[in-house]
This record gives sequence, structure tokens and C-alpha cells, in this order.
Amino acid sequence: MENASSLPTYDYIIVGAGAAGLSLAYQLVHSPLSEKKILIIDREAKNKNDRTWCFWENHPGLYDHIIFRTWSNLAFHSDQFHKVFHLFPYQYKMIRGIDFYNEVFKVLNHRPNITKVIEDVLSIEDHPDYAEVHTTNQSFKGGYVFDSRNVQQRIPVLSNQHHYLMQHFLGWEIKTKLPTFTPNTATLFDFRTDQYNSMRFFYILPYSQNQALVEYTLFSSELLTQTEYEHAIQNYISEIINIREADYTIEGVEKGIIPMTDFPFSRRLGSRVMAIGTKGGLVKPSTGYAFLRIQKDTAAIINSLILFGHPFNVPNPEWRYRMYDSTMLQQMYRRGGKMKSYFTSMFQLNPIHRVFRFLDETASFPDNLALMATLPVLDFFLASIKTQILRKI
Repeated sequence: MENASSLPTYDYIIVGAGAAGLSLAYQLVHSPLSEKKILIIDREAKNKNDRTWCFWENHPGLYDHIIFRTWSNLAFHSDQFHKVFHLFPYQYKMIRGIDFYNEVFKVLNHRPNITKVIEDVLSIEDHPDYAEVHTTNQSFKGGYVFDSRNVQQRIPVLSNQHHYLMQHFLGWEIKTKLPTFTPNTATLFDFRTDQYNSMRFFYILPYSQNQALVEYTLFSSELLTQTEYEHAIQNYISEIINIREADYTIEGVEKGIIPMTDFPFSRRLGSRVMAIGTKGGLVKPSTGYAFLRIQKDTAAIINSLILFGHPFNVPNPEWRYRMYDSTMLQQMYRRGGKMKSYFTSMFQLNPIHRVFRFLDETASFPDNLALMATLPVLDFFLASIKTQILRKI
């Protein structure tokens, strides 16, 4: 092991060039800390369109100049309820991974104080006054290290202490021969598919009248086979959207797994190491949305660095939202087949803006009560009791 005094030294080392790591680097160079020496380490070059991020906003955003598509309406479909919601002043927005990577690196590559290394990180060693990051071929020293490596390595397999589900999905970008889609209307939930005792739905993000991302999404503890995902999408396209297989082509594929858990991730992994992104618990446990939460958290980290000289003075989620998320996970775990009716009630009996405020964790307590009153009160009360006392038993 090299002597720490001889290692290349940085103010901040960011481990992982995903949404969290690159957002932190991007916001740092637009902050009073822009001249700090920063190292970014990732195993990949980030030169492929490997994912998309979707979110809603009711104001101009930091990344509006790289937004791939926006939608001003959202559609909801269930067996007996169909509605198109007009979102103003909100917009539903999509950023493609490749556009995000290109924008961030376009800015970072012109900064002599920013270094990127493409290697595997083997370990992070914490010390009172610095941390060391050891990669496949070398080691580095940093004032603070921000770690966003694979979150699943940190979730203990403790059966009844916390909920752990997965949001898993397969999406096809399809191109149709005939005009099929309404470009300004995204389908956020379409529950017209067999539930098989777990929450399953489709969503459609149209790029034009002839192109759209059609995605099959599940919330469950078990994955499907590739054939099962593909068969479900084929059936949905032919039976619900009414497009014959001969009348569309698959232009791209998106798939992934997002952990859905109320496991209490620690942000502080040492005196000089902080967890960020999914590893820091920034994915909302009951929905899987993370991109805007990451942006707010990144701003809070930088504010803490400026005001206190360390990154750890960031707000924790309010207890009531932790309870709501745990209760929803309990319902998904025990009553997955009923989530279709629960979400139908939520969207049928509430204004869309109230739903957004609830999911954004910005609603007032009376507003939250008004939304929860539209759900089966006894079911959710019992789930809350089980969550607080018996966990997921």
C-alpha cells in the first residue's frame, strides 16, 4: 500500500458517474466551490444511452435545455376508469441518459480542476482527516468521498425488519406505420393487464404520432423471465393499443431494476465518506422516482459544504412520509393484487396536483389527509400498524 502522503490528492472524490455523482459534479462547478479539485471515478465511459429519467416540475429546471420530451397531459387507465389530466402548471419531463452525460462532461471537460478515471473501485478507506479510494490500478486521497456504488451490496437480508421489493421493467421504443399516439399526452399508469397478485402496469411516453416508449413495470419481490416481460408487452401492444405486430418495429430497448425499500440507509459512512443517490436512500421507496430528489439533495450537500465545511448537514425525510412509504410498501408486499384498485381510487378521487404534492412530499398535512381519505381507510390503517409493530410479517 502506498504512503498516503504520496497519493494524488483531491478535495472531493466522486465514486460513480450516474445521476447522483454527475449531478454533484455539475452543481459544484456552478457553485462557490467551483475551483475545488474533483476526481470522478466510474467503471464505464458513460457514452451510451443506457437509461432515461422522468419527473414532473411546475417551474423551469436546471436541465431544461437538455430535456428530450415534455408532456402537458397525463392519462390514467384502469378497467372502469379512464381520464386525461391537464397538468398545467406542471409538465412531465424526460431526460435521456446520453444527453445528461454529454451535457455534464461538456462542462466538466473544460475544467482543469476536474479529473475522470475509468476503473473499478475496489475499496474506500476512511480516516479522520481524509479518505483513500483504491481502484484496480491505483489509489487516491480525498478530503471527502461521495459514494454511489451498487446499493444492493448494502441491504442486509433481514426478513422481517424492513420491506424490500423491486421495481423492474422492460420497455420498447417502437415505431408504427400509422399515426397512433397523442404526442402531448403520456400514459403514466395503464392497469389494463393481469396483476397476478403484484402491482403491474404499463406506461406510454409518445415521442411523436408514430414513436413511443412502451414500458411494462412491476413492483414485486421476484423478477420475471425475459420471455414473460416480452410476452406481456406484445399482448399489450396488440390487444390494448391495437397495433398488429406487422405494423410496428422495435427501435430500442430499456430495462432495469430499482430497489424499493424502507431500509434506513446511513448517509454518513465514515468521518470522510458520504453515501449519495440510491445508496444514500434518495429513491422514493414507494414510487422509484429519484432524479429531482437527487437534485435537491445535491444542492443541500453543497450548501452544507459551504456553511459548515462538511457535507453531512442535509435534511432527513419527514417521519410522516417515511411512514406513508412503509405503509405503501407493506400493501405492495401483502396486497399487491389490490394496488390497481388503490391507485384507481387515488387518481379518480383526487386532483392531479394533490397527487403530485403528495408524491413530492410538499403537501400540507390536511392535504395528505384528504388524499388518504380516498383510499380504503381500514386496509391502510392495518398496514400502518403492521409496519410500525410487526414490519412486513
